[in-house]
Amino acid sequence: MEVWIPITICAAFFQNVRTALQKYLKGRLSTGGATYVRFLYGLPFVFLYVFGLNQFGGFSIPALNTEFATYVVVGGLAQILATALLILLFSLRNFAIGTTYSKTETVQAAIFGMVLLGDSLSTSAILAIAISLTGIMFISASGGRINVKDILLGWTGKSALYGLLSGGLFGVSAVAYRAAALSLGGEGVVMQAAVALICVISFQTLIMTVYLNIFEPRQLLAVLKSWKVAVWVGVTSMLGSVGWFTAMAMQNASYVRAVGQIELVFTFLISYFYFKEKTNKIEAAGISLVMAGIFVLILL
Repeated sequence: MEVWIPITICAAFFQNVRTALQKYLKGRLSTGGATYVRFLYGLPFVFLYVFGLNQFGGFSIPALNTEFATYVVVGGLAQILATALLILLFSLRNFAIGTTYSKTETVQAAIFGMVLLGDSLSTSAILAIAISLTGIMFISASGGRINVKDILLGWTGKSALYGLLSGGLFGVSAVAYRAAALSLGGEGVVMQAAVALICVISFQTLIMTVYLNIFEPRQLLAVLKSWKVAVWVGVTSMLGSVGWFTAMAMQNASYVRAVGQIELVFTFLISYFYFKEKTNKIEAAGISLVMAGIFVLILL
């Protein structure tokens, strides 16, 4: 098994834990505040990670360049906007359709990767992505009581357009992060990814600090008061982000995002075993297809 695969699975797991912690904080903070926690409390741990790689791992810090900075800004802004659009979907009636289309991120990342970086996809990878995407559509449809006809004919609705744009921006951010790490050159993939990560999170923290200071100033104090839980959001956010950035520095972003869909499986396992929530047949079929797609990608 190639090393980027277990790294991606670990990243998906820690992202799942982080999301659960953020949902807990959502009862105390606004959406902006809960999002800000991820960046603010994750940043110190990322600094420690980079410092450790440099001082104890023997990795030298690569010289930054204009191309790198451009990709950092593009990727950071794309991720923030994609998240905002995804949150906006909650206010729309056809939320399930919008969410389904946002999950085309993997397909869109593959297209952007081919256009911008010259990445290519094998026949088995295309098949794997298609299988996983079908599984995600099953899961989304089961939650919103929509059918295949709704999905196929719903491309022009507001929720569908928001979903497609969100997925596209998530795809852009994934490819931009891979491009940022690769633009640093050298052989130290781990440090390239770490430097890209610390620059992205620093940029996003700055953007969110300015936003909250202007539009939600009370949330800044609320975020600080929530430090006991927020610290763990920071730790899991750092571990997840390190995994994503390292894996994408090693492999095509669309491959990484395809394997990363295992996060949905973790979500349903927690839902079933911890919260004792039942899974219906359509959801079970969707989970099975997602897993099948991941196995096709890994084994073929």
